[in-house]
Amino acid sequence: MGDVEPVVRVAAVQAASVFLDREASTAKACELIRRAGGAGAQLVAFPEGFIPAHPLWFHFHAATSKVANDLSVELFQNAVEIPGPQVSLLQQAARDAGAYVAIGMCEKRPGTFGTLYNTLLFLGPDGQVLSRHQKLVPTVGERLVHTPGEPRGLVPVPTSFGAVSGLICGENSNPLAISALTMQYTRVHVMSWPSHFPTSGTTLRRRVLIDSQAFAQMTKAYVVSACGTVDDHAIARLQVSGEHEAQLRSEDFCGGSTIVAPDSSVVAGPLGPEEDILYADLDLEAGVRMKLRHDFAGHYNRPDVFQLSVHLGATHLLDVSPSPLLGPQAGDGQAVGALGEPEDPAHLGTTRGGTPGELLP
Repeated sequence: MGDVEPVVRVAAVQAASVFLDREASTAKACELIRRAGGAGAQLVAFPEGFIPAHPLWFHFHAATSKVANDLSVELFQNAVEIPGPQVSLLQQAARDAGAYVAIGMCEKRPGTFGTLYNTLLFLGPDGQVLSRHQKLVPTVGERLVHTPGEPRGLVPVPTSFGAVSGLICGENSNPLAISALTMQYTRVHVMSWPSHFPTSGTTLRRRVLIDSQAFAQMTKAYVVSACGTVDDHAIARLQVSGEHEAQLRSEDFCGGSTIVAPDSSVVAGPLGPEEDILYADLDLEAGVRMKLRHDFAGHYNRPDVFQLSVHLGATHLLDVSPSPLLGPQAGDGQAVGALGEPEDPAHLGTTRGGTPGELLP
C-alpha cells in the first residue's frame, strides 16, 4: 500500500492587535487560537508583531518626533519575554486547541531595557516552545526599534505532518533564505506579515500574493500567509493625518491573507481588510507531485555547481566568565545564546550545498 500523505487543516489569522497592549493582545490571540482549533485547524498562523503591535508609526511620523518616540517606548514596555507570562498563556491556548501555532511578537531580552527582536514564535500542540525565528534584517522603520535576529530559526520545525518553516515579511523574498529552507524540505511555510506597507510603493496584498506564489513555486511547499489589519483604536493611537487615515481605511491598503498550494495556485483568499480566519485543507500529496518536476534540494539541482552555507551560530558582544554578580554563564565552556540560554549543538549547524539538506554540527 505504501505511504499515505496526510491532509492538514491550517488557519491564517487576520486580525488587528489590541494596539500596544501586551496583555489584551495576548488574550485576543489565545481566543483566536482556541477558535481556530475548534474549527479543526492543526496549524494556526498569525501576523507579524501581533503582540503587542508592529511599529507602523514610522510610516507616518519622523523617527525623532515625540509621537514616534512615545509609541516606541510603549512598544518596549509591552514587548514579550521568552519565557514569560504571555508565552505561558499562549502555550495553554495551543494545548487547548491541540494545534501548532506560529505567532508574531515583539520580543525583548529578559532583564534588559534596550534590545527588541521581530520574532515568530512556534508552539506545539502540547504547548511546548518548539522554536523562534527572529527576523534577520529589520526593514525600513523597524530598524529604529528592532535589532537583527539570530539565525537559528532558519531550521524548520518538525511536526507530525512534516517540516514547517516561517519567515517574516520582506525576508520571504530573500533568495538565499528561501534556498536554505528548500534544502531542508520545508513542507508548509508560514509567512507572517504586518497590516500594511509604507504609504508609497506596492500594496501589501499585491506583494503577499506574489511572494506566496513564488515561494510555493521554488520550494513546492504550501504557503500560509497571515496578514494583519487595523481597527479604529489603532488608527486613533497612530495620530495620523486625514490623508493617511483614508489610506488606512482603504480596502486595498490592509489585509490580504492567502493560502497557496505547491503548484502556486491560490486555495484560499486573499481576504479583504476585515478581521477573519482563513482556513484551507492541505493535501500534502500535492507537494510530492510537484517535487517530481523540480526538486531543488535533490535531482533538479547541481551541488557540484551551486553550494550554500548557512551559519546558525550566534555572535555576541560580551563573553564573560562565571561571577557571583553576573550569575551563571558558560562555566563549562558551553556557548551562551543572546538570551542567556546555552546553545544546543545538536540543534545548531551549517547547511552546506554539497549535500543538500544535510545539517552539520
